[in-house]
Amino acid sequence: MINLVICGGSGTRLWPLSRNLMPKQFAKLINNKSLFQLVLERNSAFCNDFYIISNVDHFFLAHDQMDASELNKRTIKDARYMLEPVGRNTAPAIALACLTLKEDDMVLVSPSDHLIRNHEEYEKAVARAAVLAEEGNIVVFGVKPTHVETGYGYIEAHSENVISFKEKPDAKTAEDYLEDGNYYWNSGMFCFKAGRFLEELQKYSPEIYDGCKAALENASNSQYIRIGLEDMLKIPEDSIDYSVIEKCDCLKVVISDLGWSDVGSFDSLSAELINDDNNNLIISNKYVATIDVKDTIVVDTDDALLICKKGSSQKVKDVVQKIKRDKPELANIHMTAYRPWGTYTVLENTFGYKIKRIEVKPGKKLSLQRHMHRSEHWIVVSGTATVTVGDKTTMVRPNESTYIKMGELHRLANEGKIPLIVIEAQVGEYTGEDDIIRSEDDYDRG
Repeated sequence: MINLVICGGSGTRLWPLSRNLMPKQFAKLINNKSLFQLVLERNSAFCNDFYIISNVDHFFLAHDQMDASELNKRTIKDARYMLEPVGRNTAPAIALACLTLKEDDMVLVSPSDHLIRNHEEYEKAVARAAVLAEEGNIVVFGVKPTHVETGYGYIEAHSENVISFKEKPDAKTAEDYLEDGNYYWNSGMFCFKAGRFLEELQKYSPEIYDGCKAALENASNSQYIRIGLEDMLKIPEDSIDYSVIEKCDCLKVVISDLGWSDVGSFDSLSAELINDDNNNLIISNKYVATIDVKDTIVVDTDDALLICKKGSSQKVKDVVQKIKRDKPELANIHMTAYRPWGTYTVLENTFGYKIKRIEVKPGKKLSLQRHMHRSEHWIVVSGTATVTVGDKTTMVRPNESTYIKMGELHRLANEGKIPLIVIEAQVGEYTGEDDIIRSEDDYDRG
């Protein structure tokens, strides 16, 4: 069985933990593991192959976290990647991957940002889904609801037969669903043979099918499959639910009590983490003292603080829309940013200068680049830096420094065996991250 892991979504309702360049599936939320890692470890019990569908900007996060997860080295080595320049929803993502598989390949589609606590029931559900899929069905996983929930879609079902799909209901309708007993949360997980899904997609959404085929013909395919931006934008945007699932006549549902959550808000995350004696969820690296405060969510990061009442955390996405207008970098990136070559942490940022701590992993290097609005000073703290400035390459050791003039071509590399740590001081009237002109890049960034 091939586990197709969908890594789309920005997780705006979990801001400030989740940002555009560190969405919720990669944030270390549960026992210092990400939801993405938990999906991999959970499905490794019955999947012998992983196929990761990710935005190109998140590829290195997925790759590094897979490497750090509790999987064997063969699984990591054999994992496949499909990289999208822009998301077009779940139907194109799944179709692109299935078009590269054999018709009889059994596929388990998993969102990368969901949590399942009842692993025993989950394994039973997957086993039953595989049997139904082997018979030529497309199988959706339904979850027995435990409470009134307006944030999920519902499946009306009788036994393993789907009667209808319902959009996210209001509170009264959700209460009626719970009392009825024949309505189940739509988990967004599916099981089918790759060829069967493509047959149904071609029948009901031929524009998506044709667009994906054309995009794959032009895709680069070296270490991983990378779709071109123009080709991706030509594919109609739609979910697997609307394009196939709600139309096909070969649908079955497996219903289980999985202990499932899409961890779509701080209220749902609160149920998975320890709260204080006053039912406050507090996430912070600092000691946070509260007085006469209860039923509250407090999330403190290096550059942002969120405080909201429990029950209102769905509104965080509205706050993020305002932040994107007023201070877009707060929605995009943390103070510590993860890059294919390592990380950087902004230590101070004010008009005229910015100071960073840069850590480069062994064997990695930054792009060959120049800046038009700033000069840079590099001081090596640990490790040995291989520094290219213009046509000259030198070794810079701890407590040594180098200077890069504005507009000068340069590169930082770590050819050693230990992490390279550098303090970078940028000086200039503009120190934004978009002031980068790349000439060479190992990671195919523009």
